[in-house]
Amino acid sequence: MVWMAQTSVAAEPVPANTLPHLGDGAEMSPAAERRLGDRIVRSLYRDPDFVDDPVSMDYLQSIWQPLMAASKARGEMSPELADSFAWELLLGRDRSVNAFALPGGYFGVHLGLLAVVSNRDELASVLGHELSHVTQRHIARNMAHQAAQDPWVMGAMILGVLAASKNSANGQAASALITGGQAVAAQSQLNYSRDMEREADRIGFAVSTQAGFAPQGFVSMFEKLQQANRLNDSGGFPYLRSHPLTTERISDMQNRAGALVSTAVPQRNAASKRDFDPPMVASRAKVLANPGVDALRVWQTDAEPAQLSAKPVAAQAATLYGATFAAFKLGDFASAQALCVQLKQLLQRQGADASVALLLEAEMALGQGDASRATAVLSDNAGGVSSVWQRARVLLLSDAQIRTGQAKAVASAAERLREWVASHPRDITAWRLMASACEAQGRNVAAVRAQAQADWLEQDLTAALGRLRAAQDLVRTGQWGAMGPDYVEAAIVDTRAREVAQLVREQALQR
Repeated sequence: MVWMAQTSVAAEPVPANTLPHLGDGAEMSPAAERRLGDRIVRSLYRDPDFVDDPVSMDYLQSIWQPLMAASKARGEMSPELADSFAWELLLGRDRSVNAFALPGGYFGVHLGLLAVVSNRDELASVLGHELSHVTQRHIARNMAHQAAQDPWVMGAMILGVLAASKNSANGQAASALITGGQAVAAQSQLNYSRDMEREADRIGFAVSTQAGFAPQGFVSMFEKLQQANRLNDSGGFPYLRSHPLTTERISDMQNRAGALVSTAVPQRNAASKRDFDPPMVASRAKVLANPGVDALRVWQTDAEPAQLSAKPVAAQAATLYGATFAAFKLGDFASAQALCVQLKQLLQRQGADASVALLLEAEMALGQGDASRATAVLSDNAGGVSSVWQRARVLLLSDAQIRTGQAKAVASAAERLREWVASHPRDITAWRLMASACEAQGRNVAAVRAQAQADWLEQDLTAALGRLRAAQDLVRTGQWGAMGPDYVEAAIVDTRAREVAQLVREQALQR
């Protein structure tokens, strides 16, 4: 599918909540579900496979934000959930084709998924599905259903024990009663899970199409999932699955896509300057997911002229991007620079958006310690980087300016980051960079407070409290740094310290 602007696809609004839901998850409050999610995500932030890659995350957000807006417009995401849940994406260094939803509005995406999707429509189908799991309270409802099954399981076990006590010779019958009761409960749970998957498919389809993504993305994505599972999935025993058979889901999505295309959504047939973004981001994901030396060297072979010329233009761009990134990871900066020039020339000939290539060029300059070059590539008057990649540009440019060590450049980075965290207060990487900028400026208290904020967002409350108390010690001893006293910052530190101390006490009580 060829990408077009989000606003040009949906012909008319879809009425909200036109189909029944399976339940509302009232057994667990949104606040309780969020607390559960916070405890789970705490370990994910500490996982070495957790990746905050600004380019990949900007690509995900360009799809995620329209899906969020469509879910709210349809009434699937209630105002209470919108305010209570985190709605955050986390990227994992895993080559499997997968994404998952966690309690409280946290979502995991594997690099393997980014590596196989051909366009935004396919990725939107997966994200829309996972989003619907959370908006429909499937986790809370599943936990409630499991709790409802416990009496049946216990009843079967009690009957088995009674049978054994009355007739010790009939131990097999007692065992059968116990096992049978467990099997009935397990089968009921599987059926319930499959129903939730079907509901997530249905609502995710409606959300993604209303957000402007092509309905065929669901069909092609399920076909890719089927191919990915073919080696370890015979397709048998569908009644023992927590998900419906992929063939069943493909058929359902084909029917829905056919009905929707014929009545509401026009086909995409116009080219876009951003058509080259998905394959280039897919190449980036492949390099990040498989950073071994042998795997990186294969990219160089693929980028040889004889191999490259036989590929379609979009595949050429993807190969050149992957080869450039791989050469950079290998430390072969000369080859990386030559390949990057070749990539930019190809994109220019095709009239394509070269933002991703420019970001990679700046990233390579930083990797070589040339902060001035990276700053020049990303500066305001250089042009070329579109607003879609705003976060990547903000973080890379700020990092480059901080590394120059020049007072004016560092001040510019600090101001840019201050504005960014004001509108994106949960951006952990931005807070870490803010700490570096404040430290370079000689603002000791502000630097420690920014690090504490990042720790807090990573759910490491103990570390956050320790840093905030260290900042209070700096204030008490007058160790403000070169910029002198900042009593506003000191007041913020005191307020944050009280808040985090209260959260630490509550966390201890929960344990």
